[in-house]
Amino acid sequence: GGNRTKLISRSVTVCLCPQRGFRFRYECEGPSHGGLPGASSEKNRRTYPTVKINNYVGHARVEVQLVTHSDPPRVHAHSLVGRHCTENGTCTLDVGPNDLTASFSNLGILHVTKKGVVEVLSRRLREERKRQKGAHCHLTGKLTSDSEETSILKEAKELGKVMDLNIVRLKFTAYLQDSNGGFTRALKPVVSNPIYDSKSPNASNLKISRMDKTCGSVLGGDEIFLLCDKVQKDDIEIRFYEEDEEGGWEAFGDFSPTDVHKQYAIVFKTPPYHSAEIERPVTVFLQLKRKKAGDSSDPKQFTYIPHVQDKEEVLRKKQKPLPHYEPWRGGGGGGGGRGGGGAGGFGGGGGGGRESTFCFYNKVQSSHSKNIKYDQRFCTQHEIKTVMDTFIFCIIPSLGGLLLLLLLLSLLLSSLLSLLLLLLLLLFRASQSARQTAAALLQYCSTGDARVLLAIQRHLCGVQDGNGDTPLHLAIIHQQTGVIQQLIQTLLSSQQPNIVNTANHLRQTPLHLAVITRQVKVVEALLRAGADPSLLDKDGRGPIHLAVLAGDHASLRPLLAHLGERHAHLVNTPDYHGLHPLHLAVRKDGERCLRLLVEGGAKINAPEQKSGNTALHLAVRENLFKVACTLITELKADVNACTFGGNTPLHLAASLGSPTLCSMLVAAGADKNMENDEPLFFSSSSDEEPAAGHTPLDLAKCQKVTLQNKTHCRINTNKDDQI
Repeated sequence: GGNRTKLISRSVTVCLCPQRGFRFRYECEGPSHGGLPGASSEKNRRTYPTVKINNYVGHARVEVQLVTHSDPPRVHAHSLVGRHCTENGTCTLDVGPNDLTASFSNLGILHVTKKGVVEVLSRRLREERKRQKGAHCHLTGKLTSDSEETSILKEAKELGKVMDLNIVRLKFTAYLQDSNGGFTRALKPVVSNPIYDSKSPNASNLKISRMDKTCGSVLGGDEIFLLCDKVQKDDIEIRFYEEDEEGGWEAFGDFSPTDVHKQYAIVFKTPPYHSAEIERPVTVFLQLKRKKAGDSSDPKQFTYIPHVQDKEEVLRKKQKPLPHYEPWRGGGGGGGGRGGGGAGGFGGGGGGGRESTFCFYNKVQSSHSKNIKYDQRFCTQHEIKTVMDTFIFCIIPSLGGLLLLLLLLSLLLSSLLSLLLLLLLLLFRASQSARQTAAALLQYCSTGDARVLLAIQRHLCGVQDGNGDTPLHLAIIHQQTGVIQQLIQTLLSSQQPNIVNTANHLRQTPLHLAVITRQVKVVEALLRAGADPSLLDKDGRGPIHLAVLAGDHASLRPLLAHLGERHAHLVNTPDYHGLHPLHLAVRKDGERCLRLLVEGGAKINAPEQKSGNTALHLAVRENLFKVACTLITELKADVNACTFGGNTPLHLAASLGSPTLCSMLVAAGADKNMENDEPLFFSSSSDEEPAAGHTPLDLAKCQKVTLQNKTHCRINTNKDDQI
């Protein structure tokens, strides 16, 4: 009884675990360079896996073997090789009597080929049963009966199917010396942490190497490209988090296994921040995290920025008062108050002289005699600006070649006479322009037709404000339909059609703004006036892109109707993000726009330029079942079209775990056995065949999808074994 108590109190502990990642070598590759290091091993200070026997003094033997990473630990097909190792893949080390620490400094791991797994496991299982039965099996020469052999073979096959050849653990068993000098008294074994093949994605610590952006909208949805060390596509997530006194916040990036490229890159969309109402940027953290093990990378900063409500700046410009309008209220320099002064600085002309103007103004404002003196002084200042505007915008353009000739003459002769002639001509032209402006104003007051005012100021129709907007831009922004029609007629009659295609500082033409503000009649009027639908804004988008992006089929219809043969290519032109109009039309309730585009010549299977997704891929990715059905049944999209990475729509549907989409795609003829370009296994052996790619079944996340695919198709047995 006392001896039993002492035996129970003795134990084996792991002092130093092995390193997480280590190179498993095939037999043809030769032995590894250096033994399996310990977890704390450094370049100039090597350590090795170490165990210690506690509460014991005397001789002992420590045996180490490879076991599976899952519990309960089972024998592994791989073998340990090294100085103290045997042919059966185990290593032993004798310790004691005083130092009971065993350090294994020369361990290597021999990687068995897939073909040899069952054979090796059968041999290991026989040896295990032999040890359990005792030494008499060795004396009889017969290890097992026929029924036991069948049982061992079956067990080896089952174990081979679930065994991960990229992960092992070390199992340490200590044997104490018995009274006969043999090492037969076994202590309870201990098992180390997992060791990953360095070729395996889980071998290394998680690390973010690079991101293409570190800020995004508070609403989420920004696409980010992240480069990292090896990761396992079905065992990785991107965690966004914020820690504070209230417990913090966390969310996860949106991506599927097909968005993990070759184990080294992840393309994901940011999650929304927990509060969309932020007034200033908020910095949070993001990190890679393994779903199973829970280990994570060092965090990186990410900044959420407030949402821009008015990206196209239409609302801002609507709220902004017209330039130079408010300061001249009541002054009306040269034109008479609010009407003659010219909204937005377009008035300018003499309007019959200052004296007559103020006679009218004084009658209207007779009850405000205190303000008249101020207004007259203020108007005098404006008079100076009016004369300068008249000179610059009215006189100089009308002089033409004559003015240029006189200027050259004055420079050559430098005579007082030529300068005098020039001055007289300028005064004559100023007087003539003033008379014309006054006549136009009188006609406008009689008829109410603003075109007479526009005609006299037609040379100003192309002037641009601080945002680069012309009068036509502003009229469209403020939805002044009548003004828009009058401006267009004036531009056409004065032979200035190019102003219709003038772009502002955001590279928006009037046609862009008409589409953005959903003014269908204005879109039609601009197209009839010669607006160019091929001009692009700052994002490389034309009016057709903007119409489908907004789901505005009413504006899209006239745009497509006016394309003609010259602009027919626009329906298949990508923007600066590589998206065709057809790709932008893939949105909720986007079926009408999709039909119009295909009728207008859009290529239904055209890939976007970043990843090679077709419209059907995008519909599946966004889980738009109705849109996907329309693309397949009505518009005849190819259900087996592949992205640049070889993924079909069925690959995406399976990886997203969508039984409904999978059923629809399979019914439409999707190939369930098609493999993508991502190897199912990454093998370093030169004598093995290249690993096959993933099929939709390999990417399936939920049991419903898996069962469904198994019902509809047969996966070859070799691949089933690999899965």
